[in-house]
Amino acid sequence: MDLNTTATQIRKSIVEMIYHSKSGHPGGSLSAVDILNYLYYNEMNVDSSNPKDPNRDRFVLSKGHAAPVLYATLAERGFFDKALLPTLRKLDSPLQGHPDSKKVPGVDISTGSLGQGVSNAVGLALGAKIDGSPARIYTILGDGELQEGLVWEAAMAAAHYKLDNLVVIVDNNGLQIDGKNEDVINLGSVADKFRAFDFNVIEIDGHDYEQIAKAFDNARATKDVPTAIIAKTVKGRGVSFMEDQAGWHGIAPNADELAIALKELSEVAK
Repeated sequence: MDLNTTATQIRKSIVEMIYHSKSGHPGGSLSAVDILNYLYYNEMNVDSSNPKDPNRDRFVLSKGHAAPVLYATLAERGFFDKALLPTLRKLDSPLQGHPDSKKVPGVDISTGSLGQGVSNAVGLALGAKIDGSPARIYTILGDGELQEGLVWEAAMAAAHYKLDNLVVIVDNNGLQIDGKNEDVINLGSVADKFRAFDFNVIEIDGHDYEQIAKAFDNARATKDVPTAIIAKTVKGRGVSFMEDQAGWHGIAPNADELAIALKELSEVAK
């Protein structure tokens, strides 16, 4: 499977489903595409025909408002019919504004309240250790989410219990709903913060598949400490007028904007 091809299709699905719903979060969904694309096609032990396999790896979308990237990736990977995607946020649709593990195959944890997803991931990793399970646990956080104190309580527990089966990925696009992170609450060095919590820290370009692959290989080889991958990304990646624009955190494109976005993405795919 060509990762660039699947990434383009996932990005198209994101902008299309948010257009149909007239609501959603395109910016942070598009920035996380390449990480999820690699996870579901190359890294994680998951099977769309057996989504409840007890030995499967788990993924937790801690930044639950970026549900479109998870739904688009799961649909592309065959967990459910792509025809469901345009029902995002519609009444009676399983594809709610935030992921619901009781309604969507492949969603391991319901998320939405920032900071709680990574806490759930720590619990899953600890449970796998206790059970002697081979499962690895992956979670992706927004960088603005790091302003939640709960994140650092979870990080402290992850290090204490030596959860080397846990990989925390930070979608480090530098923006949140109110603007630049540094203007809202300055995060300083995200890498240094995780190092201070005794994580194995890897800094990468979150859109470079070679760097992504090496980071996950490094995480697998690391023992006795959890890993944090700080992935530098571009909010709205792939759609020129959305890129690096905080205003596209949580609004839907109109028909003209959708047409431009799909045209740009189709040209990239050629």
